[in-house]
Amino acid sequence: MNWDDDSTAEPDARLVGASAEGDDQAVEAALRPKDLSEFVGQEKVRQQLDLVLKAARQRGATADHVLLSGAPGLGKTTLSMIIAAEMSAPIRITSGPAIQHAGDLAAILSSLQEGEILFLDEIHRMSRPAEEMLYMAMEDFRVDVIVGKGPGATAIPLELPPFTLVGATTRAGLLPPPLRDRFGFTGHMEFYDPAELQRVIHRSAGLLDVEIDTAGAAEIAGRSRGTPRIANRLLRRVRDYAQVRADGVITREVSEAALSVYEVDSRGLDRLDRAVLEALIKLFGGGPVGLSTLAVAVGEERETVEEVAEPFLVREGLLARTPRGRVATPAAWTHLGLVPPQAVGPAGPGSGQQGLFGA
Repeated sequence: MNWDDDSTAEPDARLVGASAEGDDQAVEAALRPKDLSEFVGQEKVRQQLDLVLKAARQRGATADHVLLSGAPGLGKTTLSMIIAAEMSAPIRITSGPAIQHAGDLAAILSSLQEGEILFLDEIHRMSRPAEEMLYMAMEDFRVDVIVGKGPGATAIPLELPPFTLVGATTRAGLLPPPLRDRFGFTGHMEFYDPAELQRVIHRSAGLLDVEIDTAGAAEIAGRSRGTPRIANRLLRRVRDYAQVRADGVITREVSEAALSVYEVDSRGLDRLDRAVLEALIKLFGGGPVGLSTLAVAVGEERETVEEVAEPFLVREGLLARTPRGRVATPAAWTHLGLVPPQAVGPAGPGSGQQGLFGA
């Protein structure tokens, strides 16, 4: 039950895409857990955050600033709302791309109430002037508003009520050290294992009033790429299939049939993922092959292949990025039902693939 992207590529509208668009956001709001006890997975982050929030409540103080990092769809937005609920505080939600000027940030900060939670999604995409203003606001609860221009410009100090900033990012490495250092607590969200995703699916099925057995939940969990957002999306599509073509109960057989219709295979690969692997193996003998050539072969933009398909394929060990180009691993050949080429020495025939995986 836990969710949340950032990408400069086209929005990922695939069934197994980790970003949330349109109806997904409304459904997620209904399925989100309301407190830490309901939150599934992320055990270390959850326990650490629980201590931070309980200590702040006992002191009667605002909680330390919190930075949450990790891939889209793992629960960063959900945790920010839980922080607000645990602290009995209102929450203000905005994002880095929406703050392009220091004045935009000053307007938001000056309107905060004492103890309010400010959730800043994609914090690494905030403009540099706004970033520098945020340093002082986080540390001293004060901002300097510049009035006028040139030699006659005057800095007017503006005191802010104590607040808690919750920053979320998919690319923590892009945050400047001075900003990272001002967060009192940093939590990294990990991908979920299948057992945790089954718990997410069972909980969501109960909220959606869907009957599902253990095997059916396990089948959906195994194809959800370790991401609760994807698990919930697949559950809704399987529910539709069960309602129309079965008796409304989700079993393993129903899950397999439904996800076959939606072209999501046993490892969570969809049409685009398999197209990349098939082109790499069947057209180019497993590689290495350049990214642009591979993109042309599958009829997609270079950025789509690199930023939408490749991250999951690399994480699954199906594709490798090398200085000479993209290479299909032996696991990719096996997944497509093909026999990997025999490993031979670097001087043997077909020096590319064999040299990389040969003994």
